[in-house]
Amino acid sequence: MQKFNRVFVIVLDSLGIGEMKDSAKFGDIGVNTLQHVSRSVDSFQIPNLQKLGIANLLPLAHVDPMEQPPAYYTKLNERSQGKDTMTGHWEMMGLHIQAPFKTFTEHGFPPELIRELETRTGRKVLGNRSDSGIGIIDEFGEEQLVTGDMIIYTSADSVLQICGHEEAFGVEELYRCCEIAREITMKDEWKVGRVIARPFVGKKAGEFERTSNRHDYALKPFGPTTLTALKEADLDVIAIGKIRDIFDGEGITKALRSKTSVHGMEQTIQTAQEEFRGLCFVNLVDFDALWGHRRDPVGYAKEVEKFDEKLGTLMEVLKEEDLLIVTADHGNDPTYKGSDHTREKVPFLAYAKSLSGNGPLPEMDTFAVIGATIVENFGVEKPKGTIGESILRLLK
Repeated sequence: MQKFNRVFVIVLDSLGIGEMKDSAKFGDIGVNTLQHVSRSVDSFQIPNLQKLGIANLLPLAHVDPMEQPPAYYTKLNERSQGKDTMTGHWEMMGLHIQAPFKTFTEHGFPPELIRELETRTGRKVLGNRSDSGIGIIDEFGEEQLVTGDMIIYTSADSVLQICGHEEAFGVEELYRCCEIAREITMKDEWKVGRVIARPFVGKKAGEFERTSNRHDYALKPFGPTTLTALKEADLDVIAIGKIRDIFDGEGITKALRSKTSVHGMEQTIQTAQEEFRGLCFVNLVDFDALWGHRRDPVGYAKEVEKFDEKLGTLMEVLKEEDLLIVTADHGNDPTYKGSDHTREKVPFLAYAKSLSGNGPLPEMDTFAVIGATIVENFGVEKPKGTIGESILRLLK
């Protein structure tokens, strides 16, 4: 029997809440994104996340646990072998990633890949190393304005990123080069999770800025997910932010691109005031892209506060038959060494105006409880080969 007419799943990209049992195997010891972010500032005001039980899951600076949060809350462990965006999101929707996606953090991309990319695009490559996006643009941006060469870099994620000036290089040309790169990196030895177009504007180093015309070229999920099951059952699957790109459009019925995480929440609030039946799946990337990778805990804390304010508005406009789930896809502790994601547990916060119960739930061993719960709610058959067990019965 359907409990909820609509489900909103909001992913706070990289908001981990402490190391997992196997975190040390990933080089992550003592990491805790949210806790360390809260300690980095003199004040941390997140009353709506507090209301959902976030401070009941772990000690936070400046935020006390509530005696009776009007929500259910627990921690989710990642079963898949990875700590990246695609692995986390794909597992939420039922896929078990047993082999991590390829990364090229240490030495950049191999010469054979670069030669093929240069030959097929007709453009030379600049960079080709692991770096932050704005750092490598500042270093090579002025040279690109003169030569028209591609700026290529990777990160700790399984990604190949190409930067192009919106006017001098051209957005459509950037997309063309990325499409070629995606085709080339379908080879097993080069198979990255995503190829990302990174357009930028500006005239010189220090003034360059990336724009919202970013586009991700992801691998298609290797099997059916919760999203495909919902779509095949004629339910709405509304993707906000990076969701469409993460799943390469598979199972999506409507997609909205977000300029910022605040904009993504505004789109979610607007969507909540419109009529649909099914899932609204939201990724808010600024926590990770702007603050986690750049190791800025203060900026991260302020971003969480901005989200919390919009969360309060969303909770007000939700209908009685709506279920809200707030979670994350991995960690990215801005107080930790390097600039990599961190292998962490993530929060699971569930709220609905119609719920009469509340309180802690047992800790779960996979993110996939989210997708399994959604398909059971809508009476849809769980896709063959997917993992995770529904906890709908616990949401009373």
